[in-house]
Amino acid sequence: MITQKVSLREVRFYSPIGFYEEEQVVGNEFYVNVDVCFPFENSDAENLKNTINYEEIYQILLEVMSPKRKLLESALEDMLDLILKKYSFAQKVYVSIRKINPAFGGDLANSEVSLLFEK
Repeated sequence: MITQKVSLREVRFYSPIGFYEEEQVVGNEFYVNVDVCFPFENSDAENLKNTINYEEIYQILLEVMSPKRKLLESALEDMLDLILKKYSFAQKVYVSIRKINPAFGGDLANSEVSLLFEK
């Protein structure tokens, strides 16, 4: 069996996500990575309907990263749920969110949280 992977790398968002109220007011910079793997059964490699449209994945990310929320974990769960709902044939989905300069006093740091779904 051949498996196809469609990915988005380092998709940048400035979002009101953070545990502390000021983070939800000021916002922070985030980078999102997504991999969606599925069986490659492509009779026409020029037909967008035979693959996953990464533009649709971007719209899911945008929808999830826009509202205020406290934890990255809830954003990841929403991303994963929406991707699996739209692409039920996905065999493996990996999503990660990296937060640039989290509010814990480090000079320069990143935090990252991820989820992996596998059938």
